Amino acid sequence: MDRDPTGRSILDADEPHPLELYNLDGASDFLLICEHAGRMIPRSLGTLGLSEKDRQRHIAWDIGARSVAVALSDRLGGPLFMQRYSRLVCDCNRRPDVPSFVPEISETTSIPGNMNLTELERQARADAIFAPFHAAIAEALDKRRMEGRRTFIVSIHSFTPVFMGVARPWELGVLCSRDRIFAPAIARRLQETTSHFVGINEPYSVGDDTDYAIPVHGEARNLPCAEFEIRNDLIGDAAAAEKWADLLAAVVAQAASEIP
Repeated sequence: MDRDPTGRSILDADEPHPLELYNLDGASDFLLICEHAGRMIPRSLGTLGLSEKDRQRHIAWDIGARSVAVALSDRLGGPLFMQRYSRLVCDCNRRPDVPSFVPEISETTSIPGNMNLTELERQARADAIFAPFHAAIAEALDKRRMEGRRTFIVSIHSFTPVFMGVARPWELGVLCSRDRIFAPAIARRLQETTSHFVGINEPYSVGDDTDYAIPVHGEARNLPCAEFEIRNDLIGDAAAAEKWADLLAAVVAQAASEIP
């Protein structure tokens, strides 16, 4: 188990590994990532001082994202790497050296268990959760490269309909940064062929300080990559997740087929 230098356990030996793998033998060109799939908190950290209601809110995880990601993995035939622990413990889509890696406040909610942590305490969370999750993805990508396999990275997230009191009109966001081919082609096809309100780099944009999977696993390796943000009130049940997976699988596969 991982410990901080004070000897306190971050994850006990019987607690789940941060990485949840699905469809590991998927042999297609796609590799999927869902960094905020779960809302577990290591028992050593208690509840982080939050109520059960708060721990179920969007501040703790990406509601509905796991269901969409699993369904999309089935359709695209690619392996899916999911992260089980709450982003309030540490955000696996942030670099460990940025303040939002362990947020003291999420939206307007204070996180008592994250207040005034030492650098050693922050590092202990990174060592226990962030590092093994991303190491597994990097290892899989290294293996695919050595085998000469083509790879497209797709990351699945969800967002809340209202943030800081402001309603968000988008139903779906397609996020990208340095990728000028794959993600833009997906966004364009969605805008041209569906009636959904699709935003490009909405309600967030991808950046080196605000994201990790796309900049590091995708762009740094020069791999085509795209991140989806789906409004979470649209993916509240299994049927909705299946519907969105059908839509995304079709546009992703088409965009990939058009890249030489």
